[in-house]
Amino acid sequence: MNFYQELQLNQAGSKSYIASFKNPKDKCKHIAVYLFKIALVVAFCVSFVTLFSVLFGNENSIAGVVVLLCVLAVRYSDLGIQNSQGTLGILFIYGILAFGPKLSNLAPTGLSFCINLICIFALALIGCHNITMFNHSTFVLSYLLLFGYDVSGKAYQMRLISLLIGAVLTASILYFKHRKVEYKRSFMDLFKEIHLSSSRTRWQICLSVGISSAMLIAALLNVPRVYWIGIAAMSVLIPFRKDVEYRTKHRVLGNILGSAIFFISYLILPEEIRPCLGIIGGIGTGFSASYVWQSAFNAFSAITVAVPTFGLAYAVLLRIFTNVFGSIYMWLFNRVFDPFLLFINQIFERPKRITTTS
Repeated sequence: MNFYQELQLNQAGSKSYIASFKNPKDKCKHIAVYLFKIALVVAFCVSFVTLFSVLFGNENSIAGVVVLLCVLAVRYSDLGIQNSQGTLGILFIYGILAFGPKLSNLAPTGLSFCINLICIFALALIGCHNITMFNHSTFVLSYLLLFGYDVSGKAYQMRLISLLIGAVLTASILYFKHRKVEYKRSFMDLFKEIHLSSSRTRWQICLSVGISSAMLIAALLNVPRVYWIGIAAMSVLIPFRKDVEYRTKHRVLGNILGSAIFFISYLILPEEIRPCLGIIGGIGTGFSASYVWQSAFNAFSAITVAVPTFGLAYAVLLRIFTNVFGSIYMWLFNRVFDPFLLFINQIFERPKRITTTS
């Protein structure tokens, strides 16, 4: 494996590759490559988001995060359809990201639920036909982040411009990175393949209804940071049911652990270093190969942003509550709703079978 190929490995791949070497000198060499990769990724991400902040205002740094997530995602995965039409899919996705979160924030609670439901389902449908690519974790996360960091007036106009640029950039990268991959499936085939007998369709429906209903309950209870609940729910409901329980347990454990470490660190560290806890969390996530530690370090960044608004104790407790509620709610919801969808499908399929038999 050459230097460039080693840089392409994810955290688990890098750690496994390092462990394969017995010679301490070789281990140190590849550990150095791993550390260089982490530093390179962090530097690139910080520079990219900072550039967006400079060009479009600090309120739109989150738009930089969204574009960065999408760009990194399409470098490695396509949309599972003809490449030329995949670029069309990207434009649809960015259209949802540009207007969906804004409309949801402006709408009354009930209508907001409907908007979230439609938008999240559309993102899962268009962006995650090949469920093994996990593209929903990028596109739905982007929607929830933009929902949580809403802006208005001039800042929203700048956000639209930033997302338009992001759409062109993401579509271009998708096209050139995957132009040699051939699919017969078109953009419209994504809609034709919707059926309750498909585990993919049921998962997409469960994902959209589950996230939207969890956020609806939180909104009705006046819980702050409802998008944290949405992100937790999205994170545990992956397409493979056997792993949902694992993710639920480790999401809860990771956030409790990360919140506790953050709380202690915030009290111990000098005041001028405390704002750096968010960056430390980002670096920690980059080093983490396990889901529990990724969840723990993700809590650092979220709580760092929340402390100025809520204070330390409330921000920590809010982080724990939203993630415990979102994770467990989605686990329970999926266990009930997926069998319900199967039952509904059987009811509609039964008359067809009777007619065919006759």
